[in-house]
Amino acid sequence: MRASELADPIRPICRHAGLIQKIAYAYRRNAADREVVVQEVAVKLWRAHHRFDGRCKEPTWDYRIPLNVAISFHRREHRHRERRLDADVHALAIAAASESEPPEDVRLVLHCIDNLGSLDKALVLLYLDGNDHASIADVLGISVSNVGTKLGRISDRLRAAFERRGQSDRMEGSHGTR
Repeated sequence: MRASELADPIRPICRHAGLIQKIAYAYRRNAADREVVVQEVAVKLWRAHHRFDGRCKEPTWDYRIPLNVAISFHRREHRHRERRLDADVHALAIAAASESEPPEDVRLVLHCIDNLGSLDKALVLLYLDGNDHASIADVLGISVSNVGTKLGRISDRLRAAFERRGQSDRMEGSHGTR
């Protein structure tokens, strides 16, 4: 942690605003929930800034707090999902009206990522952010070989989902020709 950041605990929050937003989006699609996650991360970073002791690399520290907050929020919300279903449907309708739709391929990838478990979702997020296997292993506390194995399996699932989607598109296109 930089000496200037020890004197000013808000600086690391500002420095990592993009990372915090990306992690919040990976775990929460609802804008209000994302804002709650961002606020919780900011509070946790502010409270923890003085505890950085150099035992891990700074990028590892930078990821651990936001990921742990997002995963904790995700688990907490998952337990209460049934009670909030009606509110979520209403929120989705509002969000759909106010946000532009991403391309079909992006929606399919986001859907596949949404269906991953918390650890796999964090792993994909770290990988897509350009981190190498060793860094990912360090952040998540798993072995480097486990990172490679999990990424391979996730990649296979994504590939299968795209292949299924491609087949269903071809089938839909062939219905009118018979």
